[in-house]
Amino acid sequence: MRSRMRRVLLDTRYTLVGFPTAIIAFVLLIAGFCAGLGTAVVWIGVPILAGTLLIARGFADAERGWLADVLDRPPVRPRYKPAPPGSGRFRRLVNPLTSGQSWLDLLHGIFNFPISIISFVFTVVFWMLPILGLTYPIYGYYTSRIPHNVELPELLGIGRGYETNVVFYVTLGVVFLFISPFVIRGAALLRAGLGRALLTGVAELQERIDDLAEGRAAAVSAEANALRKLERDIHDGPQQRLVSLAMELSRAQRQMQKDPEAAQATITSAITATRETLDELRALSRGIAPPILTDRGLAPALAALAGRCTVPVELDVQTVERYQAAVENAIYFVAAENLTNVAKHSRATVCTIQLVRVGDMLVLTIGDDGVGGAHVAKGHGLAGLADRLRAVDGELVVQSPVGGPTLIMAEVPCA
Repeated sequence: MRSRMRRVLLDTRYTLVGFPTAIIAFVLLIAGFCAGLGTAVVWIGVPILAGTLLIARGFADAERGWLADVLDRPPVRPRYKPAPPGSGRFRRLVNPLTSGQSWLDLLHGIFNFPISIISFVFTVVFWMLPILGLTYPIYGYYTSRIPHNVELPELLGIGRGYETNVVFYVTLGVVFLFISPFVIRGAALLRAGLGRALLTGVAELQERIDDLAEGRAAAVSAEANALRKLERDIHDGPQQRLVSLAMELSRAQRQMQKDPEAAQATITSAITATRETLDELRALSRGIAPPILTDRGLAPALAALAGRCTVPVELDVQTVERYQAAVENAIYFVAAENLTNVAKHSRATVCTIQLVRVGDMLVLTIGDDGVGGAHVAKGHGLAGLADRLRAVDGELVVQSPVGGPTLIMAEVPCA
């Protein structure tokens, strides 16, 4: 109830306070635009137009602040094109003319006026109707005694008696009391829709483009880091083992004629090294494209990760659906990297993993009772995970105070 009343008051403030503001903006902008356009041929109108656009920008910024309350979303301010570095005074003066958003601000200031009138009228009427109806028992007592008073109930064929009028007006007031919040909300959204389309639509589109560009850059960075890590792991692991294996086999070949028993021991050692190399290559292949994830999905893949971890893991997977490969890979690698960090650095005694779908989001939560201190600063492993998640429009949240415990949450859209 309190939140609904607050919403009605915010919408009312928006339409009532915005109405005189819209009048002032309309008068100033129409006057400035006409004066600037009429004198543009003699160049006097150019700075007038530029000044008019700056005035429109000021009114637009005020409207964006109000939109944040009406639409329940953070304020969005577009990027106005700055003047080129080293520009002269005249170029800086007329710079607003080169920004498309400035002209949208002007259009909003002009077209907002008639819409503000409609919103204002509906808001005032639907505030007054319930107030007049519910307070009729007070003022109706006196108005009913005025001679020749023609009241609405009489016009509708209802009796002129005071008691009858009280029932009629109070009932009417109650009906409009329930209707008014919806009408007032609609009036506010009517005006807010124009503001959102002209004042924040381009900014939201630009923000989305920036997010996509950041996501692509994050994907490229994550892929490059993964390739470098894979190259380093191959160089430090299987490659060195294969070099050692080749040397062992060469020694066994030389020993075959002179000392068969020593050669047999060398071959046995080489076979053992070969098996270890194969195991390491399998581990590396799981890091590239784990077959269990591809074939069976996230639940078995996470269970396999938990089984290999040296720290006891409590696993709670509440979804068995299959998702897009990019989503499953992102969740899997976040879990794998975090379990590796838990085993190496956390000194934890237990780790918990929960995977659940919440609406259109797939949420992975990993916690441990270790020493904490994990963060997503550049140069740390979690930074690469954050980049990988941004590539699929996901987000990584880390809570890991020094001394622990650590809670890491990954959210990925899965619709």
